Amino acid sequence: MEQDLVSRASIPFQAIHGGGVHGVGAKFLANAWNLTRGWFEALSLIRAYQPNVVFVTGGYVTAPVALAAWLNRVPVLMYLPDVEPGLALKFIALLAGKIAVTVDDSRQYVDARKMVVTGYPTRPELTGPTRAEATRYFGLDPQRLTLLVTGGSRGARSINRAVFAALPEWLAHYQVIHLSGQLDWAETEQVRNSLPVELRTRYHAFPYLHEMGLALVAADLVVSRAGASALGEYPLFGLPAILVPYPYAWRYQKVNADYLVQRGAAIRLNDADLPARLTGEVQALLADGEKLARMRQAARGAATPLAAQTIARELIALGHRREADDRT
Repeated sequence: MEQDLVSRASIPFQAIHGGGVHGVGAKFLANAWNLTRGWFEALSLIRAYQPNVVFVTGGYVTAPVALAAWLNRVPVLMYLPDVEPGLALKFIALLAGKIAVTVDDSRQYVDARKMVVTGYPTRPELTGPTRAEATRYFGLDPQRLTLLVTGGSRGARSINRAVFAALPEWLAHYQVIHLSGQLDWAETEQVRNSLPVELRTRYHAFPYLHEMGLALVAADLVVSRAGASALGEYPLFGLPAILVPYPYAWRYQKVNADYLVQRGAAIRLNDADLPARLTGEVQALLADGEKLARMRQAARGAATPLAAQTIARELIALGHRREADDRT
């Protein structure tokens, strides 16, 4: 997936081997070997490119790169997108010269002396479309409230199944933009085709959507997992959320969700509670205009604009310090 997205941006892409070593059971030895291979590959890349600074974020595949950079005295800027770092980023934080974080609550997990709060970087094209343009793009009724449901790039089966069960009730009153992911797309098409014609026109389903800004600006409420993007994209749009943390992501998504819940911008549902509660929670929120307005205001208050520019300035400053050190 990353290779396709990077290629779309016309940026050179180079993959290395990697593998998780936490909670993988019998795969531990194979993954540890792949990490070792990845370290040698990263070492070769660092020596070939001779970078002034290395920027790392994400999971286990970044650990070999950070270690290779550190051993070659190349400064590392680590970006922590979630509130709490995973095992790989906890290790990288020890090597990093600077740690950029999305929210100040990460202070309890990383060295505050290295930390800078930048916010979550979002793509400029996200905020380009207007609501009127989104309404035309999806063929929405401007008089009806719009619910956005997304399970991330691959989809979320438990959310999808709960949506399928709720559609007849929701579509009687609202319109739904549903990003099902590729894995459940065949089932999603079957459900859409089985709807009565008058309801089918209010159900806008896609396996994946590159024009995510259009969906976000069109929505009055979003139902989704609680990955790191929820900390940046929903506040950017002032979008109230029902967040359903992925139950197998340790506690990182729960911590992300609770951050927005504590600020009044979201409601959290456990994955196991989806069949019993999702339909009612969506209906209750969309029927309460005053609560939605308060959540919108709270979401906007959690936004940190210009995060990408702030991270870029930190990268440049770290690279310049490397140059100054080399001259002395």
